[in-house]
Amino acid sequence: MSSHTAVAAATPDRRFDLDRYLLRRRIMKVVGAAFDITDEQGQPLFYSELKAFKLKEDIRVYADQSKAEELLVIQARQIIDFSAAYDVTDPVSGEKVGVLKRRGAKSIIRDEWVVLDRNDVEIGVLREDSLGLALVRRFLTNLVPQHYELALAGAPAASFKGNFNPFVYRLDIQLVRGAGLDPRLAVACAILLGAIEGKQG
Repeated sequence: MSSHTAVAAATPDRRFDLDRYLLRRRIMKVVGAAFDITDEQGQPLFYSELKAFKLKEDIRVYADQSKAEELLVIQARQIIDFSAAYDVTDPVSGEKVGVLKRRGAKSIIRDEWVVLDRNDVEIGVLREDSLGLALVRRFLTNLVPQHYELALAGAPAASFKGNFNPFVYRLDIQLVRGAGLDPRLAVACAILLGAIEGKQG
């Protein structure tokens, strides 16, 4: 089985079977970060929290705010690192879904992440939309929404588009049907963008 096919394995929860998700960062969180993820009609699907006061970033995805059902774990391998790799794991089966690794040096100017499969083999790249807009966001104004494109083996697999709102961070996640991306990785990408890169836009 190829790496590309492996990442498209069937998901255990039907909430991960959609082609579009909407993410919103909560603004009243005092420490850490929290996110609501809905479908395109606004129906709640997931609630996510970045645990505060952790040496290694630890993000959990739950079915709802009660946190009774944990659906996904996103954990940094290293203590706070500009080029950290994040393992994405299914806590029910113990299955490693994949890895998202930030390219720290490149991300100074333009955000870029590497997507790895469960065997740590590179299968794709998540990149900010354009160098010109990246420079505008960093050095002129943070009011230009961040947009990202994810490609597997060079072919479009998903897009992540920020919405203009200076107070509430929102992200529109659109998966390309048939591209082979595991939606759990797409959800993990969106949360990491909101928790880390979203501070810029």
